[in-house]
Amino acid sequence: MTPRQAFDPKKHLPLYLVLDPQLCGGALGMVETTRAAIAGGASIVQLRAPEWKKREMCECARALLQITRAAGIPLVIDDHADVALAVDADGLHVGQKDLSPADARAVIGHDRILGLSINCVEEALVIEKGLVDYIGIGPYRATATKKDAGAALGATGLKAIVRAAGMPSVAIGGIKLEHVADVMTTGVDGVAIVSAVCGAPNPEAAARALRTALKATGV
Repeated sequence: MTPRQAFDPKKHLPLYLVLDPQLCGGALGMVETTRAAIAGGASIVQLRAPEWKKREMCECARALLQITRAAGIPLVIDDHADVALAVDADGLHVGQKDLSPADARAVIGHDRILGLSINCVEEALVIEKGLVDYIGIGPYRATATKKDAGAALGATGLKAIVRAAGMPSVAIGGIKLEHVADVMTTGVDGVAIVSAVCGAPNPEAAARALRTALKATGV
């Protein structure tokens, strides 16, 4: 396991892969996409499957952990704290309508990574930083992979939230290769990618191109 104490935003946040079961073609596709994306430079992986039952999530998470653990990459479970505990995942990611950071931390304990999604400065100002290890800020652009995403923030909106939060962060939402340079001017530590890798014909090549673009910004 990548314990919370070993979590390093500069190492783990640059290329944050968020798995999408539809784009990847189900559980097997997510496993193969993860394997390829890590080979291309993905630095952390989130299992997000809002339509799945929890048993299916656990089975997929255990298969993913065989890959992520071998590579020394954290695996974070979206929303479901019980799944994260059941499979001994490295962390949990929650949104504004999920468990609060305090409740999430009470469930998962103090040794796992905890991420939080935010969409505005007001949400950034009330983060309990002792509980949350990083934030996901978005959407940067309009996105079809998260139906309840808020209004697009653009670089200006991202920058304002990064400054208000003052903590490790990734940008998410419609980010493609051509957006990386602009996104990284906002002060985030990395980009969270869904369709740019999960929907790519060659996920390894897509991840490698993104990682190269990130390195060009100094990350």
